[in-house]
Amino acid sequence: MIWSTRLLYGVLWLAGFLPLRVLHAFGIVLGDIAWFSRTRERRITEINLTLLETQKTAPTGHAEARNVLREMGKSLVEVAKVWNGRPERALRLVREVLGGELFEQALASGRGVIIAAPHLGCWELLSYWLAARTPLAIVYRPPRNPAIEPLLLKARGASRVEQVRAEGAGVRGLYRRLVAGGVVGILPDQQPRQGEGEFAPFFGIEALTMVLVPRLAERTGATVLFAFAERLPRGAGFRIHLREAPQQIAGTDLVAACTAMNRGVEDCVRQAPLQYQWHYKRYSIRPSRAQRNPYSTRKPD
Repeated sequence: MIWSTRLLYGVLWLAGFLPLRVLHAFGIVLGDIAWFSRTRERRITEINLTLLETQKTAPTGHAEARNVLREMGKSLVEVAKVWNGRPERALRLVREVLGGELFEQALASGRGVIIAAPHLGCWELLSYWLAARTPLAIVYRPPRNPAIEPLLLKARGASRVEQVRAEGAGVRGLYRRLVAGGVVGILPDQQPRQGEGEFAPFFGIEALTMVLVPRLAERTGATVLFAFAERLPRGAGFRIHLREAPQQIAGTDLVAACTAMNRGVEDCVRQAPLQYQWHYKRYSIRPSRAQRNPYSTRKPD
């Protein structure tokens, strides 16, 4: 790692000794700074919530945008607590598990398990919880800044999590792992590159959707479960949720399967709507050129 990345890791490690409630209080301050500074994150969050309100599918109102940014701030700083020291220490923050029996049943079936974990709550802690129960491989997309990748690999390396790049050789390895009865974690709500997904409704708006989860499920027969770690109020810890996926997620019709997957993400988001990553440009690629990118700052002709 270069010196700046080492410094960032050191700062996160030291911050991890602070109580979670203190870190979350600092996260609220970061969220308010993003709000009052009218940052890119505020602009995209407001656009997304406005789009959803227009479709009458919003799980949270436009007026909650500031609280969404506060939760974003918490998500940025709480990783210090998760990555600080041994995974067992981080797992003490888990106060409750809902649907844990679904995971145990899926493991016992021996058919392989796909954990679809949306950008909701604290997904870093979720991977620790899963890895404490079984060997786990998670799929990740390399960050735009190459200097950050060694930080992620080092920070996550304390657990039994194997980190797999979302590219050819890595994806082929996922098939083999699932056929052998293993467990794979995938973020199902990342927008793929144009031409690499299918358009399917997400909160009532067509969104380019990844096909990796449906294809893996259909070709391997693995069980798909949705999961997330909900952030509890006042730094009290986290609640793990595991939920069954809609049956159509493993169908041969990719559009129907992607629609089912997006519905599974929606069901999770409705449990903790403020904790979703609303500052992500989920609708930037449109089904046709006639449809304007809602995040574009250019005025239409």
